[in-house]
Amino acid sequence: MIQNLNSGKLKISMIKKFILNKKYGLLLLLAIGILGACKDGAKEKKMVSAVGKKAIQKEKPNIVFIYADDLGYGDLGAYGATGLKTPNLDELANGGMLFTNGYASSATCTPSRYALLTGMYPWRKKASILSGSAPLIIDTAQITIPKLLRNQGYATGIVGKWHLGLGNGNVNWNQRVSPGPNEVGFDYSYIMAATQDRVPTVYIQDGNVVGLDPNDPIEISYQKNFEGEPTAIDNPELVKLKWHHGHNNSIVNGIPRIGFMKGGESAKWKDVDMADTFLKEAQDYVVKHKESPFFLYYALQQPHVPRTPHPRFVGASGMGPRGDVIVEADYVVGEFIKTLETEGLLENTLIIFSSDNGPVLNDGYYDNAVEKLGNHKPAGVLKGGKYSLFEAGTRVPFIAYWKGKIQPGKSDAMVCQMDLLPSLANLLGTEVDGMDGEQLMDTFLGKNPEGRKDLIIEATGRTALRSGDWVMIPPYDAPKYNKKVNIEIGNDKAYQLYNLKNDLGQKNNLAKVKPKKLKEMMLKFAELRGEGYQNIKQMELK
Repeated sequence: MIQNLNSGKLKISMIKKFILNKKYGLLLLLAIGILGACKDGAKEKKMVSAVGKKAIQKEKPNIVFIYADDLGYGDLGAYGATGLKTPNLDELANGGMLFTNGYASSATCTPSRYALLTGMYPWRKKASILSGSAPLIIDTAQITIPKLLRNQGYATGIVGKWHLGLGNGNVNWNQRVSPGPNEVGFDYSYIMAATQDRVPTVYIQDGNVVGLDPNDPIEISYQKNFEGEPTAIDNPELVKLKWHHGHNNSIVNGIPRIGFMKGGESAKWKDVDMADTFLKEAQDYVVKHKESPFFLYYALQQPHVPRTPHPRFVGASGMGPRGDVIVEADYVVGEFIKTLETEGLLENTLIIFSSDNGPVLNDGYYDNAVEKLGNHKPAGVLKGGKYSLFEAGTRVPFIAYWKGKIQPGKSDAMVCQMDLLPSLANLLGTEVDGMDGEQLMDTFLGKNPEGRKDLIIEATGRTALRSGDWVMIPPYDAPKYNKKVNIEIGNDKAYQLYNLKNDLGQKNNLAKVKPKKLKEMMLKFAELRGEGYQNIKQMELK
């Protein structure tokens, strides 16, 4: 310290001597001026460069996926619902592009989420509904939407339902759980591991269980219960929501779940607060990353079971808990859009809204979804529902909104959620190879009325072909109805052929009267799907 001070005094003394000398003093002042000007110029150049870089960054739109869970084609006012009020989602649809032929890849959750993020058919991976302790099914070396966008300078986050597996098959929930969302492209994650009806019933932030007390470690099993832990079968007096099928293991918040859980009391979520919890996380993410382009995958839990609306939404629909949580979902979407607007981001944000599969009423609990339905038709005019190869299994609400960039309208183009990955690549001036998804960015933006020509749809391992206006379902020697959920799932011992242009409700099987068309569809199916389509494992609902 003393040496530095002495050194400084010496420099000042030398400068004074130079200034006293007129010959050198003038030169010194000139040098100091030039040096200062250079320094100021460099600083100004650096500031201009930073501003320019920021401007270039903001030219890239923010991208948000809002993904509902088990929402039907007929559950929104914009899609024809009259008894159920969804004003915020209707406004989104009426202000953007509403797709009448928008598809999830599958009629169940895990496969659809896999296709959405990877751009690949889930049946190639043999993806099926996962347990809460299943390993991650996305290869960490695989291209995903968040990886693509992160490479383009985006912040990437997920809030809500994950259900694509965590870890490598033997998860210790009391340590950081990996691999998971953060290992497949997400910088930030705040998720539930699987579904609201499966254990563990905790939130996980960047791989760590939120609010976990290390003195009360979590144990999870999908094979057997832990000694002394209550279950719905052994302790029905503790159950507030009665189970119908499958949901009879551990009890959390009075709700029986799938799977057994012990410990982690301080970390367990409160079901009625889940929608608000995820909303706040989504809003906070937007505010935090508003200065640079971001991607947010906002995966809602509604209207999947158990349907647990916050008390302020109870009775809001008149249709029982299922209707109430759809009203709740509409509310959180509206609040989220308000945040984008408040932060001045709405005109630079591409929003995609859709659902992972079609609707189901009784999916494991007695919650009056059937009894209080009234005249409402969750699938609209479509046949089937969740788990089904008929249209209502995979044809879902599908909305693209970008204020000022997408002109309001309706499109009959056939699009699928797995088309989003290659389409977003195109939007950002790059491309990806080897995708099952197709590049349809102009279609999503409403600039092109054409969509994909063919699509293999999937339901619980079974596959069928949508090609043009036609659908062909190959023979499956299995029950036609799933009696537990009361849904016609598309099985028949004979080929089925439907013209959706004339018969959207799939009432008239034309396989026998249109043999030439059937053969054409069979050949196309064999070309796209390949061999072994009947080698499937029958799904057991739990």
